[in-house]
Amino acid sequence: MNITASAVSLNVADPAASARFLVDHFGFTEEMAADGFHSLTRPDAGFNVAYLRVGLPTLPDDQRDVHAQGQILAFVVDDLEGELARLQHEGVAITMPLTVEEWGERAFQVRDPNGVIVQLVDWNGPATQQS
Repeated sequence: MNITASAVSLNVADPAASARFLVDHFGFTEEMAADGFHSLTRPDAGFNVAYLRVGLPTLPDDQRDVHAQGQILAFVVDDLEGELARLQHEGVAITMPLTVEEWGERAFQVRDPNGVIVQLVDWNGPATQQS
């Protein structure tokens, strides 16, 4: 097998709203769009994010009406505090404050207009800095 690209696809009520959120606040660009479908990319993300409208008839019956509840888009970033400050300045509600886990992960979360969780994270906590 040779994987040439990767994507995560999420079913949401309003794909355009989720797409705008990633474009406006996370620097993604729209690669493709059609009625009920938006595909976004960032050269440094390593994968595309696709949003499909819940109920889209092209989806299999068992997936058609399932919303992306509980899914987390996690992005590892270099300057976690800087991104937190930037998003707060842009008026994005922080839905999980900056937390530090015992295994060294530091993260905070926001939600897009459809409730999809976007988590920014780094691995620079004390546990990862020890030898």
